[in-house]
Amino acid sequence: MAGRQRATFQKRQKELKRMERQKEKAEKRAARKAEKARSREPGSLEPDENLELEPLDETSDETF
Repeated sequence: MAGRQRATFQKRQKELKRMERQKEKAEKRAARKAEKARSREPGSLEPDENLELEPLDETSDETF
């Protein structure tokens, strides 16, 4: 009988660990979703760090 209780205890621990991982993943998904929503708001434009802008050539004679 002792071995039987051990298996039950191990199953319970495994289930608790699985539920904890599931909760952590849900929290991460919610955080990513919130971050996406924040970046789509019109007033929250942040400069793109990877965007490289070329300086304007003011000697150019092109008119638009």
